[in-house]
Amino acid sequence: MAVRDRVSEYRKRMREHGFRPIQVWVPDVRADGFDAEAHRQAAAAAAADRQSDDQEFIEAASAPWDEE
Repeated sequence: MAVRDRVSEYRKRMREHGFRPIQVWVPDVRADGFDAEAHRQAAAAAAADRQSDDQEFIEAASAPWDEE
């Protein structure tokens, strides 16, 4: 059986099980600047616990209504 036929059968079986194919675009880890951007985002995530204003706002806004 040719690869084309195997892939076609596989896709048919997956569709029968309620799945559908999708295309996902992800960052190219080989691209120039990827390392710097990944480092920047990791540093921002690590620093998030030191910047509690946003979290305090979320917690205050999501407090149960019956606490009066």
